[in-house]
Amino acid sequence: MPGRRDHKRILIYSHDSFGLGHLRRCRTIAHALVGDSSGVSVLILSGSPIIGSFDFRARVDFVRIPGVIKLRNGEYTSLKLHLDIEQTLNLRSSIIQHTADVFDPDLFIVDKEPLGLHGEVGPTLELLKERGTPLVLGLRDVMDEPGLLAPEWQRKNVMPALTHLYDEIWVYGLPQIYDPLSGMEVPDSVRRKMVFTGYLRYEMPDSLQAQKPTTLAVEEPYLLVTAGGGGDGEGLIDWVLKAYETDPTIPYSAMIVFGPFMQPDDREAFLSRVAKLDRVKAITFDARFEALVERAVGVVAMGGYNTFCEILSFDKPGLIVPRKRPRLEQFIRASRAQEIGLLSMLEDDGVRDPKQMATALRQLPQQKRPSEFVVPGLLDGLPNICRLVDKWVDRERERPGDLTVVRGSA
Repeated sequence: MPGRRDHKRILIYSHDSFGLGHLRRCRTIAHALVGDSSGVSVLILSGSPIIGSFDFRARVDFVRIPGVIKLRNGEYTSLKLHLDIEQTLNLRSSIIQHTADVFDPDLFIVDKEPLGLHGEVGPTLELLKERGTPLVLGLRDVMDEPGLLAPEWQRKNVMPALTHLYDEIWVYGLPQIYDPLSGMEVPDSVRRKMVFTGYLRYEMPDSLQAQKPTTLAVEEPYLLVTAGGGGDGEGLIDWVLKAYETDPTIPYSAMIVFGPFMQPDDREAFLSRVAKLDRVKAITFDARFEALVERAVGVVAMGGYNTFCEILSFDKPGLIVPRKRPRLEQFIRASRAQEIGLLSMLEDDGVRDPKQMATALRQLPQQKRPSEFVVPGLLDGLPNICRLVDKWVDRERERPGDLTVVRGSA
């Protein structure tokens, strides 16, 4: 086992094949960890093609592994390289294992996929387990409906890893909103490893406090319309544009963010429609997204994990139009949040009545803010994660205060 170091090293594997969710969550956690302690460095392993577009705090860096992309038929292919998927995955796995070997982390956090994409993290988990390195799986609040998640995990042979490799499972949410393993047959030993941290609080970076994003060219007050990564946000954008095309008296301007992964043909078609609307502006992507959220009077989104956290963090009225394919994750999250009163939801029926959306856009800024509904521990995720990290990387040091997280029951 490696000798004791004063400066602690955290390695995070970010499961990225498409979209922004995993990378943004891991980056937020990494920034919180280095902000909490000057004696911590964090290295992120990611296949995101746009990771270099983001700013990273001191003592946070990344290793870019070759990217892959998921095709519509569910298969994966190399994003850039002329390699078949098996060769690409072997290359990724080798880079992950070599990085972990040399970086020699005091804690390894794996995001979402217990064994990584197609099992690529498995050898690294085995390597670090032999060294005695604590291994943690980080799960978002909702993975998928149990009827789909259970056979998927069985096919991937996930349960042995949860039972024998991982020391703890952190759920970045609260059980009163959703338990990501509900409805599944999970051994008691695995249930006892689960810790519900609360959701992650997003904040305006210090560098953005006194400035507007350079891309903000829309009249305020405005509604922010975001399709997340943009790979499957065409329905949301189309419905909002139909509303503005049909009803020019909607009392708020709109700023639309397509997302960097929207298909170019779709983006160009939407831009042509936007050009005909005086009070609607659109951009593809802004790494300073927090500033856009902070200045909006309401947020219209598909309801991915990070957008949900931003709606809560910046205390904005939220309207969620969740996707239902290929996963029910967004629909489950939005449904539960609407039941509690944190936001409102509008289901895409395929018809997309513009009057229905126009009415929802009119009402959104008058909707109650999330802070008006008391949910204990709702946004305590980051401080709780910092305390949990301290527990694993420095057992001899006790932090003041109680660890206010919710453990899973056996």
